[in-house]
Amino acid sequence: MVSLPERWRCVTYLHNTYAVSERRACQAMHMNRSSYRYIGSKDIVDAAYGQVVNLSQRYGCWGYRKIYELMRATGLAISRERVRLIRRREGLQVLRKRRKRKVLGTTTQWVNRANYPNHVWSYDFVFDQSTDARQLKCLTVVDEFTRQGLEISVARSLNASDVIRVLDKLFHEQGRPACIRSDNGPELVATAVQQWLKKKHVDTHYIDPGSPWQNAYCESFNSIFRTTCLNRWLFCSMTEARVVINQWLEEYNTIRPHGSLGGMNPEQFLQRWTEGQTIQQPNSLTA
Repeated sequence: MVSLPERWRCVTYLHNTYAVSERRACQAMHMNRSSYRYIGSKDIVDAAYGQVVNLSQRYGCWGYRKIYELMRATGLAISRERVRLIRRREGLQVLRKRRKRKVLGTTTQWVNRANYPNHVWSYDFVFDQSTDARQLKCLTVVDEFTRQGLEISVARSLNASDVIRVLDKLFHEQGRPACIRSDNGPELVATAVQQWLKKKHVDTHYIDPGSPWQNAYCESFNSIFRTTCLNRWLFCSMTEARVVINQWLEEYNTIRPHGSLGGMNPEQFLQRWTEGQTIQQPNSLTA
């Protein structure tokens, strides 16, 4: 029982039907007795009043503005504010369901861009389906500095435990990053994932809700992945999807030129950067 008219009707029902005293009925409905006894000074029940109630009960999902338009179309003289007050007095307002507040991840480091390999990783989910209309869920992991696709894990469903499993495998193969960036997907903000990353001494950067441009590197990778792979293939099975996607990832990392890397593919760029660092270190020692 939320609104005052609803509580008033319940108190009246208890009092008349079950002979409950006014005091006990008001206590049960958490309503003040003065509110129950109050009678408005302008409570005029006329033809317009009854018409508003009838229309509101007939069209229960319509708001007071639409009821007012219907009243005006019938030629009855009534203001829109009075329609609203009548509906409020009779407890006929449209009750809107409140949206469940989305859980957000806890950011431990704000980073604008990566400055070296394994500085910042980003990850996200991409969805597709096989020919039998069953879901394919892909977890993509990208190194933002080299633009290298580190992993695309494909399954029918992936939860927080699968995210930890994929990251643990990459940490052993590639080394752990300083920070990992993602949106606020439920699998990525799960307490288990955040605690595991904290245990591994990896900072987290969660983008603002509804701001995919803050995760631009991963969004760009996902767009290329969808355009050049998912939209070109019809997968008949999970095995076929994994084989084709792994072949595409190998091609992306070793063959496809990347405009932001000076026309090099991610593997060439990483090799060139590593060679440059090796040359700079002896020079710094001799200086």
